[in-house]
Amino acid sequence: MDYTDLKLPRHVAIIVDGNGRWAKERGMSRLKGHDAGFENLKTLSKYILSKGVAYLSLYVFSTENFKRDAKEVGHLMDLFVLMYKKELNYFAENNIKVVFSGRDEPLPKRVMEARDELAAKTAHNTGGVLNFCLNYGGRAEIVDAVKKIVRAGINVEDLSEAEFAKYLYQDLPDVDLMIRTSGELRLSNFLLWQNSYAEFYFPKTKFPDFHAEDFDQAVLEYTKRDRRFGAIKDSE
Repeated sequence: MDYTDLKLPRHVAIIVDGNGRWAKERGMSRLKGHDAGFENLKTLSKYILSKGVAYLSLYVFSTENFKRDAKEVGHLMDLFVLMYKKELNYFAENNIKVVFSGRDEPLPKRVMEARDELAAKTAHNTGGVLNFCLNYGGRAEIVDAVKKIVRAGINVEDLSEAEFAKYLYQDLPDVDLMIRTSGELRLSNFLLWQNSYAEFYFPKTKFPDFHAEDFDQAVLEYTKRDRRFGAIKDSE
């Protein structure tokens, strides 16, 4: 689709949701759904960044997801390692900078090593930023930012919103368009600070089936939105 006359969001965030239900509808295990979701991540991420979106944040595993069945969690951890190692050259060749948001504990060592290697080897890429929110929670991020500020000895009287944002997991601009696939209508503790003025889009499509044309529809809807950031227009 031609994006020439469309309003392009600078920062897109996606809650990757519906993998398990997608698999169940097809008589497959939840694990197969995660496999399909991960395959879609690569092609969809490349498409979105190729359209000129500068930042793409993906909610791939929350802090609460560790409460899931141990077999499912272990499979997801293996998928993270496989993707980060297997696709290292892919991200490098496509000039994509990969960063991560989230806590270390209780991630397995193998996941952290693969994560850190990918981040290091793509650190100087300039073709867009892909932010994997892994073992991430929005409340946890705000708490961790406060801890960093306290340790840094910042005078609270000098603390502004802009300064506070620098202590989040990644110093990225606010989200413009937040998409949650599968039809669920909630944030689920995702980028609570960054989503303050985001436009929300909730397609019923489950993530393995959310492809380029579905993202195009999201941008078309975003283009129609009137973003006021609390202001009132003279005509009103």
